[in-house]
Amino acid sequence: MMPIICLILEKGIHMKKIMILLLALFSINAFAKPVNVNTADAKTLSESLKGIGQKKAEEIVQYRTNNGPFETISDLMNVKGVGKKTIEKNEGDILLSKGMPSKKSKKPKKAKKTK
Repeated sequence: MMPIICLILEKGIHMKKIMILLLALFSINAFAKPVNVNTADAKTLSESLKGIGQKKAEEIVQYRTNNGPFETISDLMNVKGVGKKTIEKNEGDILLSKGMPSKKSKKPKKAKKTK
């Protein structure tokens, strides 16, 4: 990579432009938002998680459909081709909520006494 940078500098391209280009190339997934693996579709999973392509994302969705929601991040390793390294790369970007807000049960109101 260094010979390319030297060649570019010799051709008169500014260092600032090179830095912008390098930052753009290496930060494609740096600003991705966390993704809920229990509710996201395959396209969202593949765009949000490092090392997960469209095919693997489809397998995650299929596994979830067949077996129910993932309860722990480690459960993702039950999907063929998803290993410990993939999980470690994406730990901060994986959410596990079941996708349903928790419902608090309301206690029935006591009838007011009438006089």
